[in-house]
Amino acid sequence: MSERSERSVLICPASNPRMVAKAAASEADLAILDLEDAVAPAAKVAARAAIVAAFRDLDWGGKPRAYRINALDTPWCYRDLIEIVEPAAELVDRIIVPKVENAGDIAFVDRLLTQLERAAGRATPIAIEAQIESPTGLSAAREIAAASARVAALVFGPGDYAAAAGMPLTAIGTPDAWDAAYAGHRWGYAMHELLIAARSAGARAIDGPYADFRDLDGFRRTCGAARALGYDGKWCIHPSQIPVANSVFRPTADELAAARAVLVAYEASLAAGCGALALDGMMVDAASLRMARATLARAGDDGSEST
Repeated sequence: MSERSERSVLICPASNPRMVAKAAASEADLAILDLEDAVAPAAKVAARAAIVAAFRDLDWGGKPRAYRINALDTPWCYRDLIEIVEPAAELVDRIIVPKVENAGDIAFVDRLLTQLERAAGRATPIAIEAQIESPTGLSAAREIAAASARVAALVFGPGDYAAAAGMPLTAIGTPDAWDAAYAGHRWGYAMHELLIAARSAGARAIDGPYADFRDLDGFRRTCGAARALGYDGKWCIHPSQIPVANSVFRPTADELAAARAVLVAYEASLAAGCGALALDGMMVDAASLRMARATLARAGDDGSEST
């Protein structure tokens, strides 16, 4: 269930009306109202009504209306679903489920949502994004991604993952002295496993947040690393990070021009009865065509301008 660009994902506490209004008006592809880590326990119940009001009253500029529930092992989870979806079933587009450990976690959310949707007469299913934040969750990522047709994305959570795995980390998602001590990319294996699980189920792969919102150069580098792996986007904790994510996760003008050139050359080659060909000193074949189409699709371009 993957239908929309998700380069930048801004998350903000549902209990802060000022931040909620800014999130709705932002240039992020997706804005998430958070009930979990960003909201104090004493404020969680009241924040549910604030989400319903925000979904009803604010202009979201075409963005999906999304919120993050509390984890399934907390006393808030089930009512986070009931008290928001029941009064606003027609408004909720996406629910982010944190700390997913197995396919059963998604099955629980799926079944409760199905009941709520049927009671409200809603025809289209609410999408789910599953956060993978532990070695247990990562080991079950493929089953999690395939647990429901609702699953639109898997999201890597570096902070909780580091804590669960025993990895030293100073701040969420940010490099520290331990990165220099390890020859490779410390998150490379986990992020690639999550990517494979997401793609196998036709879902997006989204990287988690970068805590130092003042360090835009560092944020850009981590966006680049995620993009290099094939990720679709990254979480933002501050509006200043949004344009960086939008830029990094969209193909450059040169990449788009090269992709269109491949389409033109390959189609001409096929028309001439040939298969592989040389283009600017590089071999172009059917795999090149698939890569070019993937590049254009990421930018929402079907290549029709060049044909």
